[in-house]
This record gives sequence, structure tokens and C-alpha cells, in this order.
Amino acid sequence: MTSPNPARQAVSEAVARGDLDALVRLVDALSRDADWEGLLLLRDRSRAALERGLQLWPAAEYAEYRLAREAPGPVVGPLVVEGAGRFALGPLWEVAASSHTWEELGQHLPAGPARSLAAHERVLRGEDLSADVSIDRAVLDLPLVLEEWEPGYPVATFHADRADFPSPAGVNLVSRRLPPAGRAAEDDESVEALVSLAWPWVEQSSGRVEAVVVEGGAAEAIAALGHTQVLAAEVDGAGALAWMAWAGASGGAYGRRRGGAAGRLAAWWAAATLAGLEWPVPPGRLGEAVDRMSWVLWEPPGFTFGWGLHLAGEVPGEGLGFAVEAEDSRREEEGGTG
Repeated sequence: MTSPNPARQAVSEAVARGDLDALVRLVDALSRDADWEGLLLLRDRSRAALERGLQLWPAAEYAEYRLAREAPGPVVGPLVVEGAGRFALGPLWEVAASSHTWEELGQHLPAGPARSLAAHERVLRGEDLSADVSIDRAVLDLPLVLEEWEPGYPVATFHADRADFPSPAGVNLVSRRLPPAGRAAEDDESVEALVSLAWPWVEQSSGRVEAVVVEGGAAEAIAALGHTQVLAAEVDGAGALAWMAWAGASGGAYGRRRGGAAGRLAAWWAAATLAGLEWPVPPGRLGEAVDRMSWVLWEPPGFTFGWGLHLAGEVPGEGLGFAVEAEDSRREEEGGTG
């Protein structure tokens, strides 16, 4: 008679007791031992316990997150589907792509949007997948390779119990007094594209976002947001794109993270809209437009906490300036103490 596996027995006992803390410790132990079957068992039994009124779903979510991060491709693949990882530190296609090459992962992913999103996450990490005809191009209408004019986008790093979402490199901001606010221009599409960069910070979190397009330049647009003096510096198009993509990937303080691939799409969409280019936009034309536009990274005085997107610019030859101001913070940081 075969003796029961101690780890499997511990999972069964912890589920029977409804012991969430014990299950979380077991996730760590099973991951350390590379016991992927045990982790899948823990996930499945923790979810099934809901039928008995036991709220063990956090253990199930944690087990799935650790599997996506650490298990080999054949185990990870079936987990990466649309909607998976709802309460994880990031969408599972981003988690899986952060620690697996496309060669390790691609053949094991089921067809669907999540597979394409995982591919685009690998592109952000430097892979050229433009020759892979198995990737559905309709999911994200973006090149499957980084263009020469694009920045090196900051990408997420997922750890066992936390994640790092670095912002783009900072610049030296200097104080600037602003001119009177510019008169509002009729450009609802550009305003909507700028607001959408950080809309989850409002819809799912505790943040705010406002954008304007005005007659004048970047300074007049920032003034139209209610400021008379800010800290500011000019940045190039690649730097502006990196900041827009960072915001577009984030859920802010409490919202669900959209992922790096979604952030890149949001940045391309906003830049194309501001430049007056029709979508889908030829990459070369967008690169030229982004390089021609003037971009300003700025901050209001006293902004020292939380999530922030403060970007402005102007479209050459049109006499129009634009600006977006988005901010979010965790409740304990409000008031500028964090």
C-alpha cells in the first residue's frame, strides 16, 4: 500500500479546516519543491471549497500566480487565459511572459487573446516575434517587434510575494512660471485618448485624471489645468511614449493592472490621435510624428507621492497644445506623506 504524499495530505487537511494561512504557507512550500501537481491540487480544492461556504479563493489565486511565474511551460500554458489572475499582482499572461521565453511558453498557450497578449509582453522584453504566424494579429494591432524609435519600456518584475513596476527614468525638472491658460479647442478625441491612459486610476481606484487641448502650446495647456507655476522639462518622443505606456499599463493604487502590452497600445493610440493619424497607423509614420511633436514632462509643486502622469506637448503647425494630469495614491500616502 502506497503511503499518502505528505504535502497532498497537508493540503487536504488545511482545506477541510478552512485554514487559509496554512494554505498560503503550503503554496510557498510546494513552489520551493517545484511540486506543480501539488500546487494545482491546492488551487482546485481551494476553489471547490467555496461550494461549502469556505472563502479560500485567495489561496487558489496565489497558487495560480506562483505557477504562472515559476512552473515550466507545459504547466503554465493552460493557466494563461482571458480573465485569469483577476486578483494576482498582474495579469497571468504578463506574469508568465516575465519569466519564460516565447520558445518556452508559446507552444503551450491555448488560442485566444491571452496568448497574443503574452506574445506582446515578450516583445516588450526584447523578443522579435514578427515571423511567428501563429500569433493572432487582430488582438493588438501593434508590431511584434519594438520599432527603432520606441523607448526601452520599463517592464514589470514579479517576485513570489510582490511585484516591481518601475516608472521611466526621471529627468531634471526646473521651476517654470506659466502664461495665461489657452482657450479650449474642439478636440474630444485627443482629450479622450489622454484620459484613457489613466482611466482605471479613476474607475477602479481613488485617483483623478484631467486632460485638455487648447490654442497655444504646452505651457498654455498646463495652465488650463489650473496651474500658474510648475516644475517642467522637455523630453523626447521616446521618453513621452514610455511615460504614457507606463500609465496605460497600471491600475493605479487599487485598480487592476492592465499589463505592459496594453500600456504600449494605449501609448500608441494616444500619440496617433494627437498627431491626427488614422488607426491602424503605419509604424514609421507614427515614429516621425512623435519625433516632430514637442513634449514636456512636468509636475505641480508639492507632488511627492503615489502614481502620477503629468505630460504636455504641442502639435507642430497646428497651434494647439495639450496636457494631461493624472494622480492616484494609497490612502495612507494622501497628503504627501509617503
